Amino acid sequence: MAASRPPSLPFPNPSNLKINPGRILGVVTALIVGIGLFSSFYQVPASSVAVVQRFGKYLDTTQPGLNFKLPFGIDDVTQVEIRRQLKLEFGYGTRGANNEYQYNDDYEEMARERNMVTGDLNAAVVEWVVQFHIANARDFVFNFIEPQSTLRDMSEAVMREVVGDRSIDEVLTVGRQEIEIKALEGMQKIASTLNMGVHIDQVQLGNVNPPAEVKDSFDEVNRAQQQKESAINQANGEYNRVIPEARGIAEQNISQAEGYATQRVNQAQGDASRFTALLTEYRKATEVTRKRIYLETLSEVLPTIPGKIIIDDRVPQFLPLMNLKPNPAAQVPFAAPNTNSSRNPR
Repeated sequence: MAASRPPSLPFPNPSNLKINPGRILGVVTALIVGIGLFSSFYQVPASSVAVVQRFGKYLDTTQPGLNFKLPFGIDDVTQVEIRRQLKLEFGYGTRGANNEYQYNDDYEEMARERNMVTGDLNAAVVEWVVQFHIANARDFVFNFIEPQSTLRDMSEAVMREVVGDRSIDEVLTVGRQEIEIKALEGMQKIASTLNMGVHIDQVQLGNVNPPAEVKDSFDEVNRAQQQKESAINQANGEYNRVIPEARGIAEQNISQAEGYATQRVNQAQGDASRFTALLTEYRKATEVTRKRIYLETLSEVLPTIPGKIIIDDRVPQFLPLMNLKPNPAAQVPFAAPNTNSSRNPR
């Protein structure tokens, strides 16, 4: 039995096909118009502006929102984020950054940019970050082919210059803030001179250390300096405590001496006035004044004597003893004769 053959289809005759050029042209035209309309509108985000170029020449800067441009490559649009703060990291990198220029992904290049030499020819490992924003979109797009790469090179050059003008102690300790200020001023000056279209907001130092090979020695030096400063501060504190105290004592002694001198002068003047008054009274009544002075003197002297002996010259042979203030310790063994009496004993 012979194998059956599939039925053959008749091949169409080209002369029988009918092509409508007008319909094809209409379809192509509609397609071109649709593509043109679709590509003529573009959306600018709220944080950006768009730099429009016509045949490669600057045309306009459009604001956020829906905008129109000529299609088919006549107008070209470059969107630039001007309301976002960008940053460049040197010597280290934050993984997952959206900006390709934020840090150097080459480890050897990253190590190179953080190794610096100070003004006193010491090595230092310096990490820092530059924060900036785009201030002029037109200058940022047109004045440099790779503006952020240029900004990285410029920032590194300025930082090396600033670090190279200072000693290792200033770089590691007390000079950090000054380095940040000087670096920011230098970067902004160059960026403004070259019309880079950026504004440097902040330069901040990160980890600043000596190389790992000599870090232990630097730490020892720092500890010694801290001990020195601590001793100086302690000595100054002791000085500030002792000196005012000594000055206070000296002023107190001076005041006491001046008070004593004033007291003695006043007392002397009072005694002089009293003696002058006594002299006047003495001249008026000599005997009365003499007795009064004698009695006043006794009233001042007798209270200071622990044991008292009263002698009466009217007693002929023996003197009676009168102890005006009893004192067990004071004993009189005998009575002294009256040597002042002119009468003879009987």
